[in-house]
Amino acid sequence: MGCGASKVLPEPPKDVQLDLVKKVEPYTGQTTDKYKHFIKDDGSGGKAVDKMGSPSPPQATNNPYPGGPANGHPDPGDPRRNKVAKYRAKFDSRVTAKYDIKALIGRGSFSRVVRVEHKSTKQPYAIKMIETRYREGREVCESELNVLRRVRHTNIIQLIEVFETQERVYMVMELATGGELFDRIIAKGSFTERDATRVLQMVLDGVKYLHTLGITHRDLKPENLLYYHPGSDSKIMITDFGLASTRKKGDECLMKTTCGTPEYIAPEILVRKPYTNAVDMWALGVISYILLSGTMPFEDDNRTRLYRQILKGKYSYSGEPWPSVSNLAKDFVDRVVTVDPNERMTASQALKHPWIVTMAASSSMKNLHRSISQNLLKRASSRCQSTKSAQSTRSSRSTKSNKSRRVRERELRELNLRYQKQ
Repeated sequence: MGCGASKVLPEPPKDVQLDLVKKVEPYTGQTTDKYKHFIKDDGSGGKAVDKMGSPSPPQATNNPYPGGPANGHPDPGDPRRNKVAKYRAKFDSRVTAKYDIKALIGRGSFSRVVRVEHKSTKQPYAIKMIETRYREGREVCESELNVLRRVRHTNIIQLIEVFETQERVYMVMELATGGELFDRIIAKGSFTERDATRVLQMVLDGVKYLHTLGITHRDLKPENLLYYHPGSDSKIMITDFGLASTRKKGDECLMKTTCGTPEYIAPEILVRKPYTNAVDMWALGVISYILLSGTMPFEDDNRTRLYRQILKGKYSYSGEPWPSVSNLAKDFVDRVVTVDPNERMTASQALKHPWIVTMAASSSMKNLHRSISQNLLKRASSRCQSTKSAQSTRSSRSTKSNKSRRVRERELRELNLRYQKQ
């Protein structure tokens, strides 16, 4: 539902078994690695992450083109090769000795994700390279590894192995090639409630498993739900555990960090109260609403007004295609998009809801695709225009940004106090 092109990658070969070694290869260079032991097998919780611009990492000095042009520089007339070389040059030689770097497929403030191929098996994988020189990068890396080292579930992205260097960590993971959830819906010619329940059942299975282990994702959203392969029978996989919170068995599962994606953030996080894994179920409720309509239950360009909507928990079933959506589906949404976390369904309870259990067999089988896809595309177009407008006026507003941020923070504090008194 964003402003970028969908990422559909080649399907992994079916005759190659995944090598789930989950091993760590530590840095063995001469320089002392001050971050060598910062990754722990278990942690106390995820951290809030500042996702705004980070300093650019320095280029590695090793030659990415051995036997090629002089001084290790690629042919300036081959832009595609230049781009691949740019990211290959940053990879540790132990990684490139085992994997061929094929293409950049994603980026974040402190990370890059590339598609690679195992040199001996030709199996495709994804490698997430995280810069650990910066505190935020280390926190994201630690949070994600705390989760991925503990999980093994068909609907959760699988960690294969980890390489550690002085300034970076390379996480080798399964490669999801089927694209994002809503890109697939738009591309389909038909989408019914039965299709929606199939998706939600897979996601709920994964979330139930995580919650059983004491893991809270804290950033569930459509962009983090990927299809494993392009086929119609593909499973859904939960990805991106950079904001996840983990706990050891028996620990109190209460979190305090304010984090998440604004449109999917739960009310209890906004009022700065200790919260539980019920925040994941709120996000799933928002996803369910979008899945059935292509629209957001809570949406406003003004962050303060958006938070007010979320705190009130008021949304409507007006407009297309809601008249064609069953009451059972609406009841499911109502039971997870509930302001009081104690009244919200758990993942186990949601899996037993009649709408999920019957796979919408008794619900309306009307094709909702046209309305949903139109709404999704309309929102994507609107967000693209808003992004371009913001970028064009950013320089003129730079002197006002600090003042605006202080105003928003003050308004949010006042809003929190008001709701805490109620």
